[in-house]
Amino acid sequence: QVQLVESGGGLVQAGGSLRLSCVASGTIFSFNAMGWYRQAPGKQRELVALITKGSSTNYADSVKGRFTISRDGNKNSVYLQMNSLKPEDTAVYYCNARGTLGDPALDAWGQGILVTVSS
Repeated sequence: QVQLVESGGGLVQAGGSLRLSCVASGTIFSFNAMGWYRQAPGKQRELVALITKGSSTNYADSVKGRFTISRDGNKNSVYLQMNSLKPEDTAVYYCNARGTLGDPALDAWGQGILVTVSS
C-alpha cells in the first residue's frame, strides 16, 4: 500500500519561506505525477503545483513565480519550495501521487501538513 508522508510545514511570517517534502513508500514504480494541493478553512481543496514523470510542471496562478515544485524520481519524493509567503497561503497542504506502471489508477494522498503565514 502506498503511503505518503509530508514534512516541513509550520509557522512563518509573511515574506518568509518554507520547503515542504513528501516521501512515498510502498511501491517500486515511479509515479506518473506528483503534486501538492491545499485546503484553507472553509474552502475547497485546490491544486497548488503538479509535476509529471517527464518533469512538466503546472502551477496555480496564485503561486506562480513564488513556489517551485521538484521531484526526485529515484526516491519517489516531491518537494515544494515556497517563497514570498502570504497570509492567504495559510492552509493544510496535501501531497498527492498518481498512477504507476503497476497501478495506473492509483491516487494516493498524504495526511496533510499545516502551513501558517502570519501577517
